[in-house]
Amino acid sequence: MVSEPNVAAAQSSRAEWRVVVGGEETTAVFEPAETGEQGIVFVCAHGAGGSMNDRGMLATAKTLRSRGIGVVRFNFLYKEKGSGRPDPMPRLKDCVNAVVVRVREELQPKTLIIGGRSMGGRAASMLAADGFECDGLLLLAYPLHPAGLPEKLRDAHLPAIRVPVICFSGTRDPLCRRDLMEAALKTVNTEWEMHWLEGADHSFHVLKSSGRTDAEVLVEIGQSAQIWAARLGQ
Repeated sequence: MVSEPNVAAAQSSRAEWRVVVGGEETTAVFEPAETGEQGIVFVCAHGAGGSMNDRGMLATAKTLRSRGIGVVRFNFLYKEKGSGRPDPMPRLKDCVNAVVVRVREELQPKTLIIGGRSMGGRAASMLAADGFECDGLLLLAYPLHPAGLPEKLRDAHLPAIRVPVICFSGTRDPLCRRDLMEAALKTVNTEWEMHWLEGADHSFHVLKSSGRTDAEVLVEIGQSAQIWAARLGQ
């Protein structure tokens, strides 16, 4: 049993771990919140073409940490091995599960949030649908369907999710047509906060003609995530 003082110390210090997933290992990094009370931790999985250290992941983590949310980034096994081909979904879910187990052991967070970008968020959402224990699900650019294939929806598991959800999607995202997502949300059985980022694409990039910047989009995400995460602990 880890004492409360040690837990508090762990949550206020950066840490890097090697995490065992089956017979393999991957890397995970915890970076504490920069403001507010320690205790909220978000385990953030990367997208199919990204990694724990890609520009989008680092920018998102920095934004959330500035809003009182500690962030754990990690590589899926294929990315840790330098491959560009994503693992099958069961293996992706196993990896998220293993990282969360390590987070619980090391940090004992008061509020545990799982999720991530695109494919990583989808894997976490499928874990949540399986009844995985967590306090909330934070999805960034959920890939509702492949680009150009809106008939191939990835929504069958959404009604099984029981934890609160906040989902950020851009209105120009070719992997998440707004009308299809709104229709899918009519089937959910949990508190789902859908946050549309006006003019943003799948990478949360906005055109100059939109009148705002990518940095402003991140601020919007940070503000909403902070309010939502604070409610989870009440």
